[in-house]
Amino acid sequence: MRALVTGATGFVGGRLVRRLLDRGVGVRALVRDAGRASELAHAGAELHEADVLHAKSLDGSGSEVGAAYYLVHGMGRGSDAHFAERERHAARNFARMAAAEGVGRVIYLGGLGEHPSSQHLKSRHETAQILADEGPPLTYVRAGMVIGARSESYRTLRHLVARLPLMLAPGWLRTPTQPIDVEDAVAYLAEAAEKPRSAGREVQIGGPEVLSYGDMLDRMALALGRRPRPKIPVPLLSPSLSAHWIGLVTSVDAGVARPLIEGLSTETVVTDPSGAALFDIEPIPLDEALSRAVREEQQ
Repeated sequence: MRALVTGATGFVGGRLVRRLLDRGVGVRALVRDAGRASELAHAGAELHEADVLHAKSLDGSGSEVGAAYYLVHGMGRGSDAHFAERERHAARNFARMAAAEGVGRVIYLGGLGEHPSSQHLKSRHETAQILADEGPPLTYVRAGMVIGARSESYRTLRHLVARLPLMLAPGWLRTPTQPIDVEDAVAYLAEAAEKPRSAGREVQIGGPEVLSYGDMLDRMALALGRRPRPKIPVPLLSPSLSAHWIGLVTSVDAGVARPLIEGLSTETVVTDPSGAALFDIEPIPLDEALSRAVREEQQ
């Protein structure tokens, strides 16, 4: 089988390409700049230079492809309206190409959370709907926070713990979430193409624990060999102010931090485990995932 992977140079996409190659799957990596994807070519992936915002550039990318992975999602800057329209346009271009070129299945990684207030989580759900309506059968893999050394969410947690002796504690620190290690998330994605029963349905995935974001900060501190930081309750700290605060005290850009923070007000927990039950995967606990990410970052 040949698989097409968009977002192949990203945090999840790069790991997925290598996982598929290790499983003997031929990989065509869709990249915007082939010159910046030499590592993927050296690993054995075929490069196809294209941009999902430009439909013509996608021509031929789905040829002789059994499964296509859609891992494109910008965090966005500027107005939410413009961001959402770009995401819709990109998803339509990809879905129509996949249908026209006979791709067998599309697999999309989106987010958990029912009825989110965040425009970015809403956009992810809308992307899934467009892919399902206009493309081949869709496997909609839904995850909460994905833990790994290059994850913006992980980097935010890590820098907050490392740089602050105490923390402001907005209301969103009490929101429940169900984080998953990046390698476990990639395992679900890689196996999805081999699971016929996952076509046309959601696959909600998460680690074995449900906890609050405040608890995650404490566990991050322990993974770094530090004491959990005292927290000062600030219930009226808005997502916008929270994002500016994070931008000041961490290396995470405030433009990226804002959509991350807005999403934290939505519970991101698995509500239907039946899709994940199709897979023989046992996700690792959060403490192990954080320790693995710390080790990888140090290396």
